[in-house]
Amino acid sequence: MTRNVLVIGAGPVGLCLSLALARRGLDVDLVEQQSAELLAAPAFDGREIALDRASRRLLRELGVWERIPSDGIAPVSRARIMDGAGAGFEINGEAFGQDGLGVLVSNHLIRTAAWQAAAKQPRVRVHTGVSVDSVSIDAVTARARLADGGVLEAPLLVAADGRFSGTRRSMGIAAHMRDFGASMLACRMRHAQANDGTAWEWFGRGQTRALLPLGEHLSSVVLTLPDREARELVDLSPGALAEEIAARYEGRLGAMQLASTVHRYPLVATWAHRFVAKRFALAGDAAVGMHPVTAHGFNLGLASVEHLAEAAGAGLQRYGDPAHPALLARYQRRQRMSSALLFAGTQTLVGVFTSSRGVMQPLRQAVMQAGRKLPVLRRALAASVLDGSPRPATVARHVRTIVDVLRPRLRASAKVYP
Repeated sequence: MTRNVLVIGAGPVGLCLSLALARRGLDVDLVEQQSAELLAAPAFDGREIALDRASRRLLRELGVWERIPSDGIAPVSRARIMDGAGAGFEINGEAFGQDGLGVLVSNHLIRTAAWQAAAKQPRVRVHTGVSVDSVSIDAVTARARLADGGVLEAPLLVAADGRFSGTRRSMGIAAHMRDFGASMLACRMRHAQANDGTAWEWFGRGQTRALLPLGEHLSSVVLTLPDREARELVDLSPGALAEEIAARYEGRLGAMQLASTVHRYPLVATWAHRFVAKRFALAGDAAVGMHPVTAHGFNLGLASVEHLAEAAGAGLQRYGDPAHPALLARYQRRQRMSSALLFAGTQTLVGVFTSSRGVMQPLRQAVMQAGRKLPVLRRALAASVLDGSPRPATVARHVRTIVDVLRPRLRASAKVYP
């Protein structure tokens, strides 16, 4: 049995997975239809990624973090959750001895750093500018036939080609898809009022407003709203768009000025019915594509990197086969355990807080009141981003996490805002 793995998709998850596999002694063929030039210098795409401690730990281990410029890392001191004009609540890391919740890094900087690390890794061979025509699996080998006529073989094939994965479809794996009928509009804005290093999630009927602090007077503003409205906003002039965004944020940031290009992304969440098959696995959004409201999509993607690399490495070490079925099955259990509650909770959260039905209003008020009055809930939210260990992968690990949150700690301060 050979020691190589075939990965389809050189996005940040595919690149990080290739690095993680190489660290475990595996050789990787990474296939990407974009050119090497675009991969080496990806353009700003509007997406600012919230990285929790576990993700930052893994990026350090992979040699990616050190390649991200320090001025591209923006700390988040606290997070504020609001519903319309009603009261909100704030979470922070004080109960855990932390002075912040996490950091923000632009997606294109993560991609650049991951590419640079992969380019320095001799075990990673990148095939750029070529698409995959077909994939096939037999008892001992996975094969990918490329559009240029080439054929790549490996004991294990991994799809890391996004939530609309063509490789997943080719392997006959279905996925639950929920089209929210909305789009995310993302851009950077300079604003007169300081953001105090606070991230907002501000719900309201017909739209959700988020603010991600990149500097005292610079933020990523993210709107989720009906697709028709998003298209109309993208077509506005920079000045008109800045005025419109300032109005939608009800003047809380003062006057605004557009500081980047503007990007629109249709919102579709996906959940693959299976994460593995014979000599095949899904990673990142190809397995679970999250709604961005909880900002955990890339963190879950890196959890899949960690779990799958561990499974492939263990399979190689114990059985001489990185695609040993018992280890792939364990990867599937762990990754589904890591993501199921968060995926389901996010779906519920979006339904409750974006629905225009009046029956949802009492439920929204109850959730917000619980956040204001229950310190344990705020600790749980903070713990989800402050834990630097691998994502909970077993029931026992989930129980230990819950006990850890419930255990008496330093009293957490919680500000309540009108």
